[in-house]
Amino acid sequence: MTSRGPAREGLQGLRVLVVEDEGPVAMLIEDMLEDLGCTVVGSAASVEAAMRLVDAGGYDVALLDVNIAGGSVLPVAEALRRRGAPYAIASGYGPAGVPDSLRGAPIIQKPFRSADLEAVLGQALA
Repeated sequence: MTSRGPAREGLQGLRVLVVEDEGPVAMLIEDMLEDLGCTVVGSAASVEAAMRLVDAGGYDVALLDVNIAGGSVLPVAEALRRRGAPYAIASGYGPAGVPDSLRGAPIIQKPFRSADLEAVLGQALA
């Protein structure tokens, strides 16, 4: 895994792990990422699947939905922290919907635009 600093030209070539349990939302996020020049290296709809992808590596940054299949994404965020991997949190409730233990990460409120996604990933990588 490599971390790319803020000096990079946009997000071109960035490898992103997506953790989102709603299929249509995940597809929309993946499309946005590809339009930004990113490569989606994995998409998970459960904490268990996300943990397997985190362990497999090969990503530069992760975008995590705060609630996955009725559970918390906290175990995934903790695994990313242990690896020193940057991530951002997506929440339909914005910062108010994010538990205190995840507040250190950049947060994006759903629904969001491509420019907002680009900005939050840039913050995560900074």
